Amino acid sequence: MFDIDFAFLNLIRMLLAEFVGTFILIFAATAGPIVNQKYNGAESLIGNAACAGLAVMIIILSTGHISGAHLNPSLTIAFAALRHFPWVQVPAYIAAQVAASILASLTLKGVFHPFMSGGVTVPSVGIGQAFALEFLITFNLMFVVTAVATDTRAVGELAGIAVGATVMLNILVAGPSSGASMNPVRTLGPAVAAGNYKAVWIYLVAPTIGALGGAAIYKLVQLQEHEVEPPRPTRSFHR
Repeated sequence: MFDIDFAFLNLIRMLLAEFVGTFILIFAATAGPIVNQKYNGAESLIGNAACAGLAVMIIILSTGHISGAHLNPSLTIAFAALRHFPWVQVPAYIAAQVAASILASLTLKGVFHPFMSGGVTVPSVGIGQAFALEFLITFNLMFVVTAVATDTRAVGELAGIAVGATVMLNILVAGPSSGASMNPVRTLGPAVAAGNYKAVWIYLVAPTIGALGGAAIYKLVQLQEHEVEPPRPTRSFHR
């Protein structure tokens, strides 16, 4: 009985950490474009990228050891598909992420009304181009996440910096075209708050496929323990 209660309490803590982390991410990543809209480009594309990238970095550093800091249903599904996360917990994680996204977006709507539309990710290019961009940038993101989160030879202490930098890079590349969502709840929450569901399916499907692809390709190229050469002795220059 004690073990069951402990496991349940641990799961609640993980879900709460995931909720808070996702709330912070959506609030920061969506606030940047909203402020940009309200103050005539004050943030700029670089500012928007920094808002999201820095938010990801600080959340991973602060909650990664509690919940894993997925912050993204696509990443949660990809981790589960590669057996790095239990499928039984996937619905609860996604529910926490969706709820946090909607609450963060409604909070932004209350604070910045009537400028919520600036935070909605909608494509400014064709449907095919937007889909391809969201697939590719999420592939990039999940490739890096899989490396720092699952490979013991990666520098785990730098995971927050690596993932945050990847998010910034992806926004600089795709932000003006697709909005660089990389995350279904980055799109879903603002869409609900603004009542704008234009091409929302792209941001639900493409990131999920991209995350699965990025994780699978990293596992394909990852060296196995028995394939790694033992460290060679350091050559001495002393005679």
